[in-house]
Amino acid sequence: MSTLTNGIPLTLAEVEVLTRDALRASGVSAANLGPLVASVVAAEADGIHSHGLARLPTYCEHARCGKIDGQATPVLARPRPGLVQVDARDGFAHPAIELGLPALIDAAKAQGIAALAITNSYNCGVVGHHVERIAAAGLLALGFVNAPASMAPAGGTRPVFGTNPIAFAAPRGDEPPLVLDQSASVVAKSELVVHQQRGEPIPLGWAIDKDGNPTTDPATGLAGSMVPAGGYKGAGQALIVEMMAAWLTGASLSLDASSFADNKGGSPRTGQCFLAIDPGPLAGPDSAARLARLFGAIEEQDGARLPGSRRAAARARTADAGIVIPAALHEKLLAYAAG
Repeated sequence: MSTLTNGIPLTLAEVEVLTRDALRASGVSAANLGPLVASVVAAEADGIHSHGLARLPTYCEHARCGKIDGQATPVLARPRPGLVQVDARDGFAHPAIELGLPALIDAAKAQGIAALAITNSYNCGVVGHHVERIAAAGLLALGFVNAPASMAPAGGTRPVFGTNPIAFAAPRGDEPPLVLDQSASVVAKSELVVHQQRGEPIPLGWAIDKDGNPTTDPATGLAGSMVPAGGYKGAGQALIVEMMAAWLTGASLSLDASSFADNKGGSPRTGQCFLAIDPGPLAGPDSAARLARLFGAIEEQDGARLPGSRRAAARARTADAGIVIPAALHEKLLAYAAG
């Protein structure tokens, strides 16, 4: 189990109960609870704490103040045989994705390739979890997600893009899918929130202040701008994701989306886009052997690892040992759960 000063240990079962109680008391409908709770528990199980209980107070606040409609019912449409649309209707992203993924998978298996566009949405948690589900169905998967502007383009100081993550997953037969999930910034913005909650400084190079100066203060970084990963490369990735997740889906551009972090403004109305491809007809009969050769060439090298291996190790560890969260966060979540 991880250690934390003044920390509260929780099993994953206790994480589930606490999450469900806090969201239910915040006005989230029974129909929407399942996907949201599963997302928080999965994030904690994988050691991605910035998308787990650390984010839950914001979910509860936004449901309570009406920034997000916790009672919203997403609506699915099929404008083309290979295209699936889901309108989240200013509600949480997770129920909209839950509605759209089965239709996406069915369309990809029938036609070889398909796309799912989700609009009028919100933060969707760990993008890798969604593409992992697509890959578990035997399909290659790509996920694109935009977020409220928090990152300046390389060389700039004014935020234009969100941290705009992109995720990829590939099926591996009887083994868990390969999952690669990365933000366009050096780290996800939520990592600054976690450091702020724990009263810890952030490393230099994660963020800049509003004047463009490097900072180790998470609050100053949150008020300034995230740093693009690899400079122009990260900014280029952010632009691609913006086109796929916001422009293509008809969602709010990152520039126009209200913050995920406060109660100001209406619904962020951000977007998600998922692509699914059936590799069978294209990759050929020896595809499994070729994939094993590729992955083996990586894993056999000292110090090298396949993407997702740390998550797999975390899942095994937390399944038995559970997690530890700050006492102040635990107290806050209990207050939400109490209504």
